[in-house]
Order: sequence, then C-alpha cells, then structure tokens
Amino acid sequence: MPAREGFVSRVRQAVSVLMNRQDSGTQRQASAANGNHAARMYSAAQPSRLNPGPIPNGSADSELVSSLRNLRGRSRQLIRDASYAKRAQILVVNNVIGSGIGMQAQVMTSRDTLADRVNDGIEAAWADWCEAENCHTGGRLSFKMLERALMAQVFAAGEVFVRKHYRKFGKSKVPFALEMIEAERLADEFTSPYLSAQNGNHVRMGIEVDEFYRPVAYWIRKRHPNEIRFSGGGVDMVERVPADQIIHLAVVDRWPQTRGEPWMHAVLQTFADLAGYTEAEITRARVQASTPWTIETPEGVDSFGEQQEDGSVEMDVEPGVAKRLNPGEKMNVPAVNAPNPALDPFVRYILRDLSAGTGPSYSSLSRDYSQANYSSERVAQLDDRDLWRVYQAWFIGDFRMKIHREWLQAAVFSRSIESVPVEQYAVDPKKFEAVLFKPRGWSWIDPAKEVEAYKEAVKQGFTTTTDVVAATGGGQD
Repeated sequence: MPAREGFVSRVRQAVSVLMNRQDSGTQRQASAANGNHAARMYSAAQPSRLNPGPIPNGSADSELVSSLRNLRGRSRQLIRDASYAKRAQILVVNNVIGSGIGMQAQVMTSRDTLADRVNDGIEAAWADWCEAENCHTGGRLSFKMLERALMAQVFAAGEVFVRKHYRKFGKSKVPFALEMIEAERLADEFTSPYLSAQNGNHVRMGIEVDEFYRPVAYWIRKRHPNEIRFSGGGVDMVERVPADQIIHLAVVDRWPQTRGEPWMHAVLQTFADLAGYTEAEITRARVQASTPWTIETPEGVDSFGEQQEDGSVEMDVEPGVAKRLNPGEKMNVPAVNAPNPALDPFVRYILRDLSAGTGPSYSSLSRDYSQANYSSERVAQLDDRDLWRVYQAWFIGDFRMKIHREWLQAAVFSRSIESVPVEQYAVDPKKFEAVLFKPRGWSWIDPAKEVEAYKEAVKQGFTTTTDVVAATGGGQD
C-alpha cells in the first residue's frame, strides 16, 4: 500500500506540472494574440490619421430620423434649381413609367383560352376610370399622369403615399379613387415608444407599426405643413389613417426601414458643389468681359477722349479700329483667361459621379456623346435598362397590382363591368384578377438591324412576337 500511494503521488505531481505548462502556454498565446489584434484587423477598420474612427453604426431609422427633413428639402431645391438634378428625375420617370404602364386582362375560360368578351369589358371599364375626373380625387391627374407624378415624388423625396377613397368621383360608376399624399404631410415628428401595453404598437416617424414593424396606421396631416396660410383658415390637424387605406411607395434598402430616402441623397452635396462652381466660373467670365481697358498718361500730357461729369476721360473702342496714343501713353489690356479651359473636363468628372449616384448613365444624364462610340453606348444602355426593369417590377408589384385588385372588386360590385357576373367573381376572384402589365420598352439606335435581328430570333424560336412587342412597343399589346 505505501508503494501504491507513492506511485499515485508521483503521477499527480506530473499532471500538475503538465497543467501549469499548458496554462503558461495559453497565457503567452493570448498575450501574443492581443498584441497582434491590430495587425489582424481589416485595413479599412483600423483607425489612423487618414482613416478616423470609430464610425457610428446605427439602424436605418436612427440615421434617417435626424436627416430626413433636410434631405428632402435639399433634394427638392436642387430639382427646382439645378438642371442636371431635374434631368436625372426626368430620366427616371421616363424610363420607369414612360407614357404609362399598360394593362391587359388575362381572364381564361374553362378551355384554357382567353375570355375575350370578359377581358374586353374589364379593359374598357379601366380605360373609362383612368380619366382624370374619375380616378383622381383632385380631378386633375389622369391615371398615366398620376403614375408619373408618383414616380417623380419617389425620386425627389424617397417616398410618396397613396390614399384609397371608396366613393365615386366625377362621372365614374366605380366607387374608388386615389389621393396622392406627399411625404411632408406625414407627421414624422410624431414618435412614441408605445401606444398600448396590450398590442405593443409604437410610432416611428409618423408610422404606427407592430412588433414586426408591419404598418398598422399612418398619422397624416390634413394639409402640407408649409401650405399657404389664410386668416381664419383653420388649424392643422393630424388624422390616424388605417394602413389598409394607404399604399406607401418607397424602395427599402435596409430592414427595418420605416421611411424612404431621396434617391439623390448620396450626391446632394456634389450637385450643390457643381452648381456653385459653374456659377463662380460664369461670374468670373462676366467680370473679365466687363473689365475696361485703361491708358496711362504721363503728367502734363493732354489725353484724348471725352471728359465725363466725374472728371474722368473715356473713349469708345470700335472693332478693327486702331487708336494712336500720345507720346508717353501706354494702353493696358486686361488678360482674359475665361472661360476656364479646365471647366469642361472637370464638369465631365463631376457628372460621372452624379450619374453613379442617381442611376442613369453619364451620356444619358449629360447628353454628352462625344466620349462614346456605338459599342460603349450600347453597353451603357444595357446597364441602364437592367436598372429600369428592376424599378418597373417594383412599381408594378407595390402599386399597380394592389390597385388593380381593389379597383376590379369595386367595379364588379358596382356592376360597372357587365361581362363579369357578380356571383362568379365572388366565388373565384383570382380568376378575374389575372392581368398582364406592360411597362414601356426600348428600341435601339439602328432600327433596320434591330428588326432583322428580332425577325431571325422569332424564326429560330429564341423569342416570340409577343415578347418583342413587349420589349419595344412602349406598353402596347
């Protein structure tokens, strides 16, 4: 027994020594790791004299809440005053909406063929409702122009709201119309951590959301906060509008993101810099063009010219006429170096930055095709069209599809579409909601080659006539 206890004691001592060595090694490794922590960081994350840090890393709403009003104001001001900002908005609206997104009803029969009579009735009723006095609560915007106005607001302010009103306007038989609400009318200063302990809803920049950030209601002002004021015009009021009456059009970049951001937010300062720089260059050129010539006359020598009321002597200078100076006189002609020869390349550089931040290609935004050839311009247009198709799909999914379903329901139940029986629609509404939206398409620079290429593609089965018309027909079917 004593020998066994001695053996156990020696084993325990060996294990203890081994554990101590391992602990020492672990400590040395941890110390080395801490010492090499900076070396293992991403270079973009290492703070330095040229790379300050740390950088605030907030949520989408926390960054928008203190910036949104200024961003909207500056974006609208630039669109009003800066030509290239206005051009960028027009390009987006023209390419996403164009002259309007076409609609083609696609109701099928039991034999899996198009029900022409039903589809014609739906399309005819839709065309009647799309007149300005019927579809717009203000009676000024036809549906096509309403689409353009909505897209313009999304570009300028980052978002726009559409309120659905279930009543008849104008001569419409359909109890359904739309009201466009600008972003400023939302009470974005209204923020509450919770409204009710029972449901857990809270308000974020004027939008009441549930625990999953799903909109429940919108807190909307009765009028624009900076509307024209008249004496006795009433007081401002905020109305809580349920979410099922509102369509909030905004492109969501991060989630959760309650409000939309102006599409020019990344280049607002660049737009302002360009406007200020060009104004300074024009002012410099005007000053140089207005700087007079001067003649130095020695004392005691009579100068020629006409004496003015203030005692100065002036003379007229005509093109192609040389004036002989008196002995000792010297003419000083100011140096003219305006316009600045570096202005054009510098503006092109700025415009490339602006095109990258707004979406359209440089040549489309600037209308400067001197730097492009056929191949480069085709690549630029292909890149642009990919972007426009993404926005077209977003607009159709978030707006047109929702509007079509509600309009169709109101039209059928008001018996405005005789070819659609109410009882059949009530049983299977999805059958009658089948629809094909046809956004604008684009053609190429050389139509002869384009037509031949499409003819060959149809002949070989690579595409169909329907797809060709959809791609180039501007919304026609």
